[in-house]
Formats: sequence, structure tokens, C-alpha cells
Amino acid sequence: MLGLLLLQVLASCLWLGHSEVVNSFTYCPQFFYAQTPPNDGLRPTNAARICQVYANQHRFATLYDRNRRIPVYSAYKYERGPGDRYDSWFVEPQLIKQTYRKDMASEDSIKKDYKITSQTIGQSQAIDQDYKDAVGLDRGHLCPSGHQTGNNNKWATFTLTNIVPQDMVFNQGTWHDYEEITMPQKTQGCDTTYVITGAVPGNTNIANGRVNVPSYIWSAACCLKGKKPIRAWGAIAKNERNNDRVKTLDLAELENRLAQLYKRGGVTLFKNACKQE
Repeated sequence: MLGLLLLQVLASCLWLGHSEVVNSFTYCPQFFYAQTPPNDGLRPTNAARICQVYANQHRFATLYDRNRRIPVYSAYKYERGPGDRYDSWFVEPQLIKQTYRKDMASEDSIKKDYKITSQTIGQSQAIDQDYKDAVGLDRGHLCPSGHQTGNNNKWATFTLTNIVPQDMVFNQGTWHDYEEITMPQKTQGCDTTYVITGAVPGNTNIANGRVNVPSYIWSAACCLKGKKPIRAWGAIAKNERNNDRVKTLDLAELENRLAQLYKRGGVTLFKNACKQE
């Protein structure tokens, strides 16, 4: 009997080890340079670490703020390539309950499978309704579909745990230019580029206070030639309509700026500042 109990406990631990909402990013370290996520200088009090799973495979990683119902950041490998956009939105089942399935899923399928309501889903995360009346705001990707290749990788970015309310003009203008023009230019000569893109919480909200509207959007990249890091850079911009400029800057400058904005101590985005040890 004792042996059977030990086997059951072991099986339970192994199953949890494959879950999507995890205690540590050691379950999906491949999306971080040197398999090392940022330090705690960005982490809010009620954070969830998500190894984003679509079609039973990890696609990228997200640190999610349950209280503000927006991601703190998403981390991914820059692998621009062909594929289609998705026409709907996913949510994260395991933010509702740890025993729910690990693959992201639509609200309708979760409501049907687990006999729950959208209100229950929305207790732990943003839902589709939160964005429907958000005038002048886009659903802004932190890990953009345009930085992924293949349908499954692109479709996985259409989870609301990867989305922030982003000013429509800014998202479709200067930030789009950074994603689609500046990034391809800066990654020339890179065999692998690790990216972390995040959002600084703001002072306004949508959906009756449920979802925070970020004050800034930022991004950092670490470029490798072979296995050797050769350069790093950052970018930051205010999340506002009249913003006609995304500021590109050194990694250290970005980290210092984020430390000032988050006020949680020093910020380290890449191990050893993306330099060869």
C-alpha cells in the first residue's frame, strides 16, 4: 500500500512538472538567453509564470500580473517567417484552476468543458469582453505573431495573457515600425536573437477597472552569432496616441530606466548583460 501511495505521489509530481502555469521558468528555459529569466526587479506581488503551450508544445514564456490582468513581459526567440494570423483569442485554463488542461483554449471551449462562466474565467485574467468596448485601444501583442514562423507559433501569440491595451495609433504606427522595420535591421547577422518585451503598468484601466492600460511598452534583445553573444539593445516608448518616436537605447540604459519606472530595485534582463563570460 505504501509503495502504491509513493507511486501516486510521484506520478502527480511528474504531471505537475508539465503544467503550463509553473513555479519556475525552468520548465521552458529555452526562451531566455543562457536559460536565465530576468531578475525580480519586474515581478509584481501576484505574478504567474506561464510556459505558453499550444498544440502540446511550448511556444514562448510570459510573466503575468493577475491583479492588473496584463502580462509583465513575454520572452521568445525572434524567428520571423511565413504563416497566418489567428482570427480569435485564447485564455489560460490553468490560471483558473491548476488542474485544468495546459494548452491555451478559447473561452467557449473552457466554459463547455468545465461548466463554468466567463465571469469565473475573468477572475484570474482578462477575457474577450474586457476589450470589446476599449475605444481607441488595440489588443497589443508583447510576443508578436510577426516575430514567429509557422501557423502554430503565430497562433499561440493570440492568447490574452500575451496582450495589453495599446493605443491604436501607436500600435499601428511607430511601434509597428519598430517590430517590422527596426528589428529586422538590427538582427542582421544574428543566428539567434532572444527577445523580452514588456509593459509598465499605468494609472488608467479599462473594463470597469479590471484591466490596466500600460504607461510604457519596452523591448530588449540579445543577439548571438553561433553561441557567442555579440550585441544587445533596448527600446521604450510611451503608450500614447501622440507618440511619434520609439527610443532605441543601450541595454544598460533600458534596465536603469525600468528600475526607475517599476521601483522594485535593480533590473537585469539578460544574464551577464548578454556578454560572453
